[in-house]
Amino acid sequence: MTDASTPFRPRLARVVTLAVGALAVVLTILLLLALPDLAALDKAGFALLAVLIAGFCWRQADVQAVPDDEGLTVRNLVLRRRLVWADIVSVRFGHGRPWVQLDLADGTTLAVMGIQRSDGAFANREARRLATLVAQHTATSRDD
Repeated sequence: MTDASTPFRPRLARVVTLAVGALAVVLTILLLLALPDLAALDKAGFALLAVLIAGFCWRQADVQAVPDDEGLTVRNLVLRRRLVWADIVSVRFGHGRPWVQLDLADGTTLAVMGIQRSDGAFANREARRLATLVAQHTATSRDD
C-alpha cells in the first residue's frame, strides 16, 4: 500500500539513466587507462564529458513529484515548481503522452516527469493516485 505522501518517481527511466551514467564513467576510466599517452588536456576533456553525461543522467533519474498536505512539488529535468492543490485543475495521462500533464488554474500546463508512460501499469496507478490526491484536496462543499 502506498502512503499519500510517497513521492511519484519513475522506475524504468531511473534505472536506465543511472546505468547509462555509470557506464559513461566506467568506459571513460577504461579509455583513459587504455590510452596512457593522451595529453593532459585530452584526458581532462574526456573526464569532463563523462562527468557531464553522468550529471545529466543523475538529474534525469531524480525527477519526481512530492505531495504533501499543502500541495505538490514537481521536480522535472530542468525546473522545479511548487503548486498548492488549488492550482491544479486536472490530471491528464492520455495515450501519446510520455508523462502526466497537469492543467493549472492559470491556464497553463505542467508536465510531471515523475510519472512516465514507460512504466506501464505502475504509471497508470500512479496517475490515478495523483488524480485522487488532487480531488481530495480540492473538493468543495458544492463539489464543483
